[in-house]
Amino acid sequence: MKEPANFKPFMSSFRESEGHVLMPGLAIGSLALVLAAGFGSVGIMDRANDGIAGIIQVGGGVAKSLPLWAVWAAAAVGAFSLSFLILSVPGTWRRVVLWISALVLVAGWGPVLVLAGRFPVVAVPLLATFWAGLCALVYASRHRMAADK
Repeated sequence: MKEPANFKPFMSSFRESEGHVLMPGLAIGSLALVLAAGFGSVGIMDRANDGIAGIIQVGGGVAKSLPLWAVWAAAAVGAFSLSFLILSVPGTWRRVVLWISALVLVAGWGPVLVLAGRFPVVAVPLLATFWAGLCALVYASRHRMAADK
């Protein structure tokens, strides 16, 4: 049985759709923050922060806590800026390097906070950055992005 000339199999057409930056970037960043908020509401982020503090905390002194708004601002900056950046940069390899670099940068704030006498609250920004980067990578691999042309 011969297929028509204009026949396109379903699985091969996903890369043919045009990718955008603004709306997917906003959606990816927002959903990464919602995921971090959901994990935080169940207490998973507090346990992760305690685990991180147990690993990198050197002194037995009392560490001051960061303001909650600062933690969520860092998570929002990480999630939105990484998703927009990944969607705007050409090439899969560059996108992966940006994602890993952002994760290392956010994770590196844990020891810096400990040295500053603060409790290392990095689980929320780390999760939001991780998820936003992963989703942006998947979106960029499934669409024809303007930067790749």
